[in-house]
Amino acid sequence: MADGTEVLYEREGRLAYLTLNRPERLNAFSPEQWDALEAALAKANGDDEARVIIIRGAGRAFSAGADVRQREEGSYTEHRGDVVDDVIRLHESVDRYLRIWNNPKPVIAQVHGYCLGVASQLAVMCDVTVIAEDARVGVPSVPLGGGYISPMWGWLIGPKRAKEMSYTVGGQIDGKTASDWGWANRAVPAAELESTVREMATRMANLPSKFLQLKKSSINRQMDIQGFATAIRTGAEIDALLHFTDTTDLVRGSIREKGLRGTIEAFNAGELL
Repeated sequence: MADGTEVLYEREGRLAYLTLNRPERLNAFSPEQWDALEAALAKANGDDEARVIIIRGAGRAFSAGADVRQREEGSYTEHRGDVVDDVIRLHESVDRYLRIWNNPKPVIAQVHGYCLGVASQLAVMCDVTVIAEDARVGVPSVPLGGGYISPMWGWLIGPKRAKEMSYTVGGQIDGKTASDWGWANRAVPAAELESTVREMATRMANLPSKFLQLKKSSINRQMDIQGFATAIRTGAEIDALLHFTDTTDLVRGSIREKGLRGTIEAFNAGELL
């Protein structure tokens, strides 16, 4: 269970700041941090003074994605079961993202440093994303699955660019490119990121929460009519199928044997698969 330190909550006027707080891991997501984020969102939703929520990362990064190193160290228990169990687990993961997408109060992602893998999914699900120009946004560095992350990107950047990222394991783009492609609302110099987000959020917070909620709902409903939520679930199901391939088993074994860094190096050298 989360103890509350993995995500810090503070309110400044009408703005609620949720800070991912595992800087020693570049805020890589553990199960406990996901729980803490959901608890912090619930706290912000219950705070009548808070009208806009900002998610940011402590230290050098927004988030480096999933904490794969927990698998190396044996501190992460992976309940695989069979492929049906995995689909059910991933549908629960989809529900978690959709709770952010449908959160009654607007959510802004304030992205600096790295925003990789599942962290990029989190940013996609936020209403607005503001990114530092020198930030790095990307997909996982080893092929442990597929079909889940890039399809989420595809709604923002289009299918061809989503395929480019999906087919290039470990592929990354900088913040300016992310903005140019439509993944982020805007890219700004790193030194201006915090002030830009605060100014944007403060202007949004001039509207009452009920107005903001209905404005958000009207736009999200258009996405739902186009099949947004259904498409994401389909991507999760394809991801589950790939989790049970020989390729993924080989990568998992390499991580246990060589560690994550050694596995990335072997893959990039063309020596793993």
